[in-house]
Amino acid sequence: MPKFSLERIVNTKREIVFETFSNFENYSKLLPQHFPSIRVRSIRNNASVVEEYLNLGDEEFLIMTKHVSNFPESHDVFVIGGDAKGSVFKEKFLELDMGTKIIVEVDLKIKGKLKISRLFRKDTFERDYGKILDDFLKIIEN
Repeated sequence: MPKFSLERIVNTKREIVFETFSNFENYSKLLPQHFPSIRVRSIRNNASVVEEYLNLGDEEFLIMTKHVSNFPESHDVFVIGGDAKGSVFKEKFLELDMGTKIIVEVDLKIKGKLKISRLFRKDTFERDYGKILDDFLKIIEN
């Protein structure tokens, strides 16, 4: 299934960028159009298990995720159950002289009807996830 990488540069300190991306507890408040519901199931040290509804384009996914945060370098999300089980989202935050470079590597695993419906539209997941990334940047820049 789709593997892709996205990059953005924002004129904000890396610590602030990291805090926004790793603040999954508030995703439904910050980005309700993409994350209508979030339920934290457990938190242990830098790892958390979270139940999420994710809207990616016109598709809604119910997923169980494991978030692993390494301040301020990375925030990784592993889908451990649900509609996209086996998917991985790796977010890296690189400090620059004038801000932060964000690199997101996505390995999306889709099952069932969703896989068939998107078979001929391979680039739409990348575009749809890019919208989520851009909405995070709007929050950071304001």
